[in-house]
Amino acid sequence: MNHFDKISSFSNAIGIKAPEHPLFSISFGNKDECGGDNIEFSANFYIVSFQQLESGDIKHGRTKFDHDRGKLLFIKPQQTVTFKNIKLRDECFLILIHEDFLAGTALHHEIKKYGYFDYETNEALYLSPSEEAMIWNLVTTMDKEYRNNTDDFTKTILLSHLDTLLKYAQRFYKRQFTNRAELTGTVTTKFHELLQSYFETKKTQESGLPTVTFMAERLNFSSRYLSDVLKQETGKTALELIHLYIINEAKNLLKEGKMNIAEISHSLGFENPTYFSRLFKKEAGVSPNYFRDQSLN
Repeated sequence: MNHFDKISSFSNAIGIKAPEHPLFSISFGNKDECGGDNIEFSANFYIVSFQQLESGDIKHGRTKFDHDRGKLLFIKPQQTVTFKNIKLRDECFLILIHEDFLAGTALHHEIKKYGYFDYETNEALYLSPSEEAMIWNLVTTMDKEYRNNTDDFTKTILLSHLDTLLKYAQRFYKRQFTNRAELTGTVTTKFHELLQSYFETKKTQESGLPTVTFMAERLNFSSRYLSDVLKQETGKTALELIHLYIINEAKNLLKEGKMNIAEISHSLGFENPTYFSRLFKKEAGVSPNYFRDQSLN
């Protein structure tokens, strides 16, 4: 696997023009120029890319990019990405921002708050026609500044445009959570079905408590994206929903009165009863013993 510290090295490897600035680059291409052969890499810079695949694969870690949907793709430094026999349907752009370009600026911290940089590439941002036009206009304006004669204001203006682009992406992702029929209204159902199966098959006995990572992998999402979608649908994160499910199961077992606290804790996948009791009291407001005694009485 290749690791690129310099934007110029990456540009050369994928066959695009050398950057005007060593730490910041914007490039455009048509569908024939944006394709590429096989390359697996990580880098020390952020990548913002507009593209829709006609064929080939883009993989982020082990997860394949959804080429029927994805348009705007966000990759942060140190993530492993694979391009394989890429052929695109339309024009594309590529923005590369080295970590050092953001050092000492407000955007150095702000960019880390945008969850879409943590998403897998199969969760790229699908743009409506008006959103697509807005993004292209913004990037074109940014490119004019990028290729203008450099002065004391150049970097500040570029960062301002980039900040605006990222904020629009945040807005559009919010819209995507709300409007994508195949996601909204169905993820919560699938999430609860998976939780139910996890406990009914007694997977807790061999694997312990279900984790957000486990749930996300089984549902083919990244952990961050899964929590964001569930938050949009239910008002609660993946971890909060797992805890609520566990506590409901615990309440049922406590009301049955067939097992003591330690046995219930073990059956639910807790490593020790103390952790179970702490979580139960946090979620239910009372201790397991108190809840059982009140229920049985």
